[in-house]
Amino acid sequence: MASTSEILTAERILEATEEVLRRHGPAKATVVDVARALGVSHGSVYRHFRTKAALREAVTKRWLDRTSQKLAEIAAARERDPETRLRDWLAALFEAKRHKAGDDPELFATYTVLTDENGAVVGEHIAELTAQLTEIIAQGAGSGAFSVPDPAAAARAVFHATGRFHDPCYAKEWTLPGVGEEFTAVVDLLVRGLR
Repeated sequence: MASTSEILTAERILEATEEVLRRHGPAKATVVDVARALGVSHGSVYRHFRTKAALREAVTKRWLDRTSQKLAEIAAARERDPETRLRDWLAALFEAKRHKAGDDPELFATYTVLTDENGAVVGEHIAELTAQLTEIIAQGAGSGAFSVPDPAAAARAVFHATGRFHDPCYAKEWTLPGVGEEFTAVVDLLVRGLR
């Protein structure tokens, strides 16, 4: 139990919520459980997050943002050629999702439930990811590396075409033999299409 003398912050609450979700799962985890883990009253948690739904939405966003932030660094590395950045970005997305599913399957299953509940948060996440892809493809179009009239449309197409390698509904396939080669074949095909 955390010391009550520590300042209760939204970040501490989100960290505790993640642990409670890991232990109890999304169906059984309550705000009271989170408060108990922090050594505070549930009213203290509600001062930061007005409802259980708001808390679940915030913890979902935090989880998705971890992936977005890593990918943003690759998208922003404009000194690297666009094709390499695109390949690295797609590989990092696949690896991040595969890592989350394989290293902590209980928490991954929990977040799969939470993302289903929080469509707006997921929509924002997808918009952020496709904006990063658009940035990479637009630079490639500007430099002549890619021949696409509409980088945003191309980015959405690339994102959807690679869905098998980042959409959680395919998580069971991410450990199958040959999935790495299949990923590389899809990315090679997409890059050739962008050229």
